Amino acid sequence: MRYLFFLFLLSACSTNQQINEADIILTSNKVILMTGSEQAEALSIAIKNQEIIWIGTHEKAERIQGKHIDYGDQAILPGFIDAHGHASYLAFATQVANLASPPVGTVNNIKELQSELKKFIKDSNLKPGEWVMGLGYDDSLLAEKRHPTKDDLDEVSTEHPIYLIHVSAHLGAANSLGLELANINSKTQDPPGGKIRRYVNSLEPNGVFEETAAYPLQQLAMSSYKDPIGSVKKAMQIYARNGITTVQDGASSPETIALIQAADARGMINLDVISFPVGQNGLDQNLDSINFGEYEGRLKIGGIKLILDGSPQGKTAYLTKPYYKPPHSELDSYTGYPLIPQLEVSKWVKRYADLNIPIMAHANGDAAADMLIKAVTDADIASDHRTVMIHAQTVREDQLDQMKELGIIPSYFSTHTFYWGDWHRDSVFGEERAMRISPTKSSLDRKMPFTVHNDAPVVPPDMIRLLWSTTNRKTRSGKVLGDEQKISTYEALKAITINAAYQHFEDDIKGTLEVGKQADIVVLSEDPLDIDAKNILEIDVVATFSQGAEIFSATN
Repeated sequence: MRYLFFLFLLSACSTNQQINEADIILTSNKVILMTGSEQAEALSIAIKNQEIIWIGTHEKAERIQGKHIDYGDQAILPGFIDAHGHASYLAFATQVANLASPPVGTVNNIKELQSELKKFIKDSNLKPGEWVMGLGYDDSLLAEKRHPTKDDLDEVSTEHPIYLIHVSAHLGAANSLGLELANINSKTQDPPGGKIRRYVNSLEPNGVFEETAAYPLQQLAMSSYKDPIGSVKKAMQIYARNGITTVQDGASSPETIALIQAADARGMINLDVISFPVGQNGLDQNLDSINFGEYEGRLKIGGIKLILDGSPQGKTAYLTKPYYKPPHSELDSYTGYPLIPQLEVSKWVKRYADLNIPIMAHANGDAAADMLIKAVTDADIASDHRTVMIHAQTVREDQLDQMKELGIIPSYFSTHTFYWGDWHRDSVFGEERAMRISPTKSSLDRKMPFTVHNDAPVVPPDMIRLLWSTTNRKTRSGKVLGDEQKISTYEALKAITINAAYQHFEDDIKGTLEVGKQADIVVLSEDPLDIDAKNILEIDVVATFSQGAEIFSATN
C-alpha cells in the first residue's frame, strides 16, 4: 500500500498537479526555465525535500502553504554549473598573496609585485624560513613584460623561501632560497614535459619554471598551507556569491579529495563538488578504491583528468604553427610542447574508456587537440562517453568536424577574450588565429554541445563576466576579438546550465527548472534575455539556492 501511495505522489508531481504544501515557494515575473523558450515567464516554483515539486502560475501558488519569496522582476534561472575549474586550488588561493593585475588585483609592475609580497610577509607575521606564496602574477600585464626572476624575489627576502604561481598555473618563479631548498641548480636537467629557464648563455637557473619543472617547488611551498579546511569554506562562499551551485575540482589529487571530504564531514560544503583526479599520475594503481559517478555527501568523483599541454598566455600550449612571438630564448619555430607523448595519451584514454570512466583532457593548443582526437579515434569508444576537451582554445574547423563525429565536447575558456585577448592578438597567435580562440559559434553551427568556463582561480568564478565575454568577445582595450564567433545570450546561458549538466552526466537532475529536478537556483537582478548583451556586466547575483537551501543572499 505504501508503494502505491508513493507512486501516486510521484505521478502527481510529474503531471504538475496543484499541491498544498512546500518548504519554499519562489515567485518571479522573470523565470527562465532553460527548457527551450528564449523568453522569461511569470511563474512560481515550489520546492520540497531538495527538489522542485511544482511549477505554475502566481495565482495557484498563493494556495500553497510554505515560505513564500517574491522576487518581482528579478530573474530566476537554474543554478550555474562550473564546467571547469579547480575548487581546491581556489581554496588555496584564499591563503596566499594576490599578485594579479587589475581588475582582479592591483599589481602592474615588478616593483608593485615586490611591495605586495613584503606586505604579505608582514601582515601574515611569517617567521624566517617560512614559505611565502603568491598567485596570479601575469607577465603579459606587467609593465616589464617579463616574469619576475630569482634576483627580483631575492630583493623581497633572502630569509624566506618564495614561490610564485603564474596566473595560468603553468609556470612559476622562485627566489634563491627556494631553489636551494628544492635542490635545483645549474646541474639540474629539464624534466620531461617541463623547462627550467636559465640566464642567457648560462646553465644557471634564473628562477622561472615551466610546467612539470615547477612541480617540486610547488609541492615544497604548499607545505605552508595552514588552514586548508577553513579555506575550503571560503571557496564555497565565493562560488555561492557567483550563483554557482555545482563546482568542479578539475585536477584533483588524493590529498585534495581527502580535504574536500573532511570539509564536507564538518558541514562546510553547501553545494555539489565534482572531482576529476589527474589520471596520468599513478591513479591507475588505485582505480578499484574509487567510486566514480556517485555522490558521497556533496562530493562526486566524476571521472579522470589528463593534462596534454600548457597555457597559451604562458606560451607553453602545444601548437601546430609557431607562436607569433616566441617566449624567452626560444627560436622563431617554437610551437610549445606536449606534457606527455601521444603513446601515453592513447594508452590512458583507451584504459579509462574501456572502464567506462569519463575523461576530461586539458588541450589548449591545436596540436594537443590532435593528440586527444587521435586517442579517442584509436580507442573506438562505443559508449556515450562525453569526453571533454578542456579549453580547446585553438581548435580548427576540421578538428571540430572530427570532434562532433567522435562525440568530444569542447569546454571553452571564453573569458580569455577579455583577460588575454589583446595579448593573444599582439604576441601569442597573431590576429588571424586570435580571432578564432574559443570558437563557440562554429560549434553552435555544427549543433555540437559545448560549455564555457572560468578555470577559477586562474580568473575569478564570475559567471556574469563569463556570459558577457562569451556574447561580446571584447578585450581589455575594448576591441572585439572575432565578431563572427559571438553567440546569443540564451546559447551562452545553455553553456553554463543544461550543457554543463550534460557534460557531467547530470542533465537528468540539473540544468533546467523542471518538476523532479534538484532545486538548484540562481536569482539575478535583471533578466539577461531582456537587455542588450553589452550591458550584461550590470547584472548582479541576488540569491543562490542549492538543493532548495539558500546559500547566498545579497541582502544578508
